[in-house]
Amino acid sequence: MTSRVDRFAACLMAGCSLLLTSCLDKGLSLQFPFGGSAPATTAATSVVRVHATNQGYNFVRPWEKLEASRRSGLGPLIEGGRVLVTAELVVDHTYIELELPDTGEKTPARVIGLDYEANLALLEPSDEKKKTEFFSRMKPLELDLSTAPGDRLEVWQLEDNGTPASTDGTVIQVGVGRYFVDGSFFLNYVLRGSLQYRTSSFTLPVIKEGRLAGLLLSYDSKEQTSDVLPAPIIEHFLKDLADGTYAGFPNLGLSYAPTLDEQLRKYAKLDGIEGGIYVRRVSRDGAAKQAGILADDIILEIDGHRIDARGNYDHPKYGKLNFSHLVRGGAEVGQKVPLKVHRQGQEVTLNLELTRKPPTAYHIDPYMFDRGPRFKILGGLIFQELTLPYLKAWGEQWVNRAPFKLVHAHANQELFEEDEGGKLVILSAVVLTPATVGYEQIGNIEVTKVNGQVIKSIKDLNAALAKPENGIHKIEFEDFPKVIYLDARMAEAVNEQFGPRLGVKTLERLD
Repeated sequence: MTSRVDRFAACLMAGCSLLLTSCLDKGLSLQFPFGGSAPATTAATSVVRVHATNQGYNFVRPWEKLEASRRSGLGPLIEGGRVLVTAELVVDHTYIELELPDTGEKTPARVIGLDYEANLALLEPSDEKKKTEFFSRMKPLELDLSTAPGDRLEVWQLEDNGTPASTDGTVIQVGVGRYFVDGSFFLNYVLRGSLQYRTSSFTLPVIKEGRLAGLLLSYDSKEQTSDVLPAPIIEHFLKDLADGTYAGFPNLGLSYAPTLDEQLRKYAKLDGIEGGIYVRRVSRDGAAKQAGILADDIILEIDGHRIDARGNYDHPKYGKLNFSHLVRGGAEVGQKVPLKVHRQGQEVTLNLELTRKPPTAYHIDPYMFDRGPRFKILGGLIFQELTLPYLKAWGEQWVNRAPFKLVHAHANQELFEEDEGGKLVILSAVVLTPATVGYEQIGNIEVTKVNGQVIKSIKDLNAALAKPENGIHKIEFEDFPKVIYLDARMAEAVNEQFGPRLGVKTLERLD
């Protein structure tokens, strides 16, 4: 699947190719737009090239890994000999390398902090001795937390020969948007200015008056606008890492709808009450559930900030912002926040303790980076836990192309979490073998029981398969064909040949 930053690089190449050709044909020097013809003098001393070798997992053939790829970006140096990049740059990495822009000197690096939801990663040289020596001629950048709409920022880049270059742009909007992981929304700056493609463009630092204002996330060549991951989110990330344990950014654990519809407002008894958002569902074990928020509640106020009918509140510097920033902005895990809801005609005050629900706690994992899908192969039957990456294997239109019932389960997993908990295990495919004759057309159906045991994880399935009844495995499903039977001895015999036949090194991954 093409990432947002891959599209960014492609857009830059498409947008500037004609300009480059025209300038070279006429023997002209290329000037940077928005007054950026003079390169920033500190880029070469405060930024390093970061090269990552990445190799993710194949979620259709879960025993395999995908072809390795290589990504490069520019990481700003910060205090303590550390380099900041987007998590997207180092996702599923097998090797990371830092390169000085002036000399080309390189050193291996390791990740010391990572948050895929906030799209941030912190790196340092793998060799402790190199932390001081490698960056001895460089100057770390400080964060700038003052950026507001109308400010001018610079996007730093480097030519192939290490010469620094910068492009100016103006912050035209501050809002809340998606970074990298679906469903994770954070503060972002929208920057207007034309960027030109150069190598190492996967991550680019954004600067205000010599300080780090953020990291570039994506670029739209048609609109000439960029999304920037801002310094306040970076500050939260770094402060959280400072004590050696990382809690992450809190989440509420609910889905909501605006209350603009008059019929909805009447249903919720909101006559004479302004604003508020309607709680559609509350996730199991989330902060909202623990605080006592119920479906059909109307959230009126969070931490003293009134929420309007669209779900926005008035931020003193940025203007209208989505209420999620009150939770995923400056707030920390464990912090207690007062919250007011309208419930059946009455106003109720609740005490919300902010928590973070990790991806592994969801009924269907929302992302799986740096780890492979959990699966089990028996006799040609391929079982695995349903994940969003598996659904996305159907391409960008996966919502319309993936099996309907699996898409529906993902869209409504709060219901499954409440009723069942655990994971959703599916029979994803069947390989024709002597043990599976007649079953080869079955696939993408939920497994409910194996040998009489209810299945809520791949470990449950593995344990149940150790107990065939009279030498026969009975496997039950949510849908057609409802039940199938598998000869246990034949299935084990097939397993002995399955690996060598298909080049499968392992028949299971349970953790």
